[in-house]
Amino acid sequence: MAGRRTYRTRAIVLDRTKLGETDLILTLLAEDGSQRRAVAKGARKPGGRLAARVELFCETDFLLAEGRSLDVVSEAALVNAHPRLRGDFDRVAAASAVAEVARLTCFEDAPDGFLHPICSRALTACEQAADRAHLDLVVAAHAWKVLAHGGWRPELDACCACGDADVTFFSPAAGGALCESCAREVAGAQPVAPGTLAWLRALLGLTFDELLAAEIDAEGALALLGLAHAWAATHLDSRLRAWEFYLGAL
Repeated sequence: MAGRRTYRTRAIVLDRTKLGETDLILTLLAEDGSQRRAVAKGARKPGGRLAARVELFCETDFLLAEGRSLDVVSEAALVNAHPRLRGDFDRVAAASAVAEVARLTCFEDAPDGFLHPICSRALTACEQAADRAHLDLVVAAHAWKVLAHGGWRPELDACCACGDADVTFFSPAAGGALCESCAREVAGAQPVAPGTLAWLRALLGLTFDELLAAEIDAEGALALLGLAHAWAATHLDSRLRAWEFYLGAL
């Protein structure tokens, strides 16, 4: 690495892409909230020094050397491997959905101090969730909170078209809750119960600790997860493959 400027950052591994025979390209959420991409040379070698430190969802202290297009991992020290995610199908699928939203909402040279800590907390909450219903709450809450922070906050207290307080429908394309009259003019508007809208407010306002302790049944949690997926896919304008896999893993 002689001649290259190096810098340290703590980061969460959000994605990994194979490069050559033994290397990986890492997509990282840095501690300052920016996205970094770096090559981990030899990371796919069995027993390689980097292998266990650059697994998905790991929080790692990196020493990175600046490159022309991609940085290069010089050193890596594991901080938190989120071990309770490993070997558990539902938890890995949930963490993958969290990482997917994080990857699509962080950007190079655009620091945002909100993004790293909430992703870290959501991954820990995936480890702590007592059942599939609470995993669904964690994944949905992370998406709602991150998108609301980024400017895509749904209108939940009144019709987003006319302002009527009597709302019984929801539309990601329209921007949130709708009254029955306005919903007729919006393709794909879904009927929602008042309790569902109350839960959407809770996902935005409650902490992960409070959500993990909340009582909810599997059907209600799945409905909230589906609404969160529709909202994220619409406003990120992206197909969320990890979310689709998680939704199908029932």
